[in-house]
Amino acid sequence: MSAAPELISPRSPRVSAARRLARRNFRGKERLFLAEGPQAVREAAGHKDTLVELFATVDAAERYADIIGSVRGTGARFHLASEDVIADISTTVTPQGLVGICRFLDTPFEEILAARPQLVAVLANVRDPGNAGTVLRCADAAGAEAVVLTDASVDLYNPKAVRASVGSLFHLPVAVGVPVEDAVQGLKDAGVRILAADGAGTDDLDDELDQGAMGGPTAWVFGNEAWGLPEETRALADAVVRVPIHGKAESLNLATAAAVCLYASARAQRAPGGCRSVTRG
Repeated sequence: MSAAPELISPRSPRVSAARRLARRNFRGKERLFLAEGPQAVREAAGHKDTLVELFATVDAAERYADIIGSVRGTGARFHLASEDVIADISTTVTPQGLVGICRFLDTPFEEILAARPQLVAVLANVRDPGNAGTVLRCADAAGAEAVVLTDASVDLYNPKAVRASVGSLFHLPVAVGVPVEDAVQGLKDAGVRILAADGAGTDDLDDELDQGAMGGPTAWVFGNEAWGLPEETRALADAVVRVPIHGKAESLNLATAAAVCLYASARAQRAPGGCRSVTRG
């Protein structure tokens, strides 16, 4: 590509507007967020009416010509930008040359309930954006239909959370700002069993699986990284389940425990008699 960057100054109004989206208050005001790198931009371009604008260095535009082509097909504004401009907008130490601006994606909780989900991850008071994004990715991989972030949890559109989701943010519905009591009650009313994941749980995950208790619609509630779930939240659940530690590790981190729990449910639901099993004639 022989074209020169059209945006070469970090002081450009377009660049300044993009840079402000690194801050939560501006994201909320504009209902826009940043998606950085080829994977996130590719997913955003494939998600209808989501990508608003894309900034790319000349090198990145050449390297990811297929992505640029798909972006142009969406009608999103496209800017060739200098490396200094990309570095100014980006929230990463080593930018990959592509930064997109996307519309918020969150789904009303009522729509999630109306879809009768079979597997849901509820993040209650999860504050670390990397953990939130990773749990979202795990939920997507396990085939969950939705993720719910309670009102005390981290901003879904924090750049670190977006990166940690590795594109999964664009794959499944996510509700935000739902009080944990409302999330649990709404899911119960929709016929979903509530399991609270807690290292001190009275029920063992292996036992739950052995007893065939996990084949139905399920929502896992995951708590804060440091102090887990408070007693009042555990009391809302149908069962408080611990992931067994068979070795000498002191504990599992949040994202790892979430992956184990979600995949346990996914397997049980697909086993004969599970809510996702298929009867073959």
